[in-house]
Amino acid sequence: MSMFLTRDRLNILIIEDNEGDIRLIEEAFQELDRTLSLNVVVNGEDAISYLKKEGQWSAALRPDIILLDLNLPGIGGGEVLSYIKKDKNLRAIPVIILSNSSRNEDIAASYQACASCYIVKPLTFQDYINMMKVIEQFWFNTVILPN
Repeated sequence: MSMFLTRDRLNILIIEDNEGDIRLIEEAFQELDRTLSLNVVVNGEDAISYLKKEGQWSAALRPDIILLDLNLPGIGGGEVLSYIKKDKNLRAIPVIILSNSSRNEDIAASYQACASCYIVKPLTFQDYINMMKVIEQFWFNTVILPN
């Protein structure tokens, strides 16, 4: 059994600029029977600053999982993904792409940049809940993640 699975709190970084999607993700995670720490940044620049623990994020906890939107203002999600996967201290963090795009080009580019998985954003709140349950079951209960 992984030490990861016995942690009191799992840290999730949500990198998303759409307030409605942020609210849906947060509310869907609240439906799970697990203690989570959800941290949100709304653009690529802030995401990189968070991960570098710069400025207002100097005390930020390393995320266990990152949920990343591709379409961000400024530095895009693809660039954030590339930054994460090129950094030897961050590359082991699973990055789940959550995007409105189902374009083959976006999916292929995300996997080429080492995304852990690619999910098209659901349309309904119930579908968000179902998606978060699948994410929880797989990423928090099935796989062994690094400490």
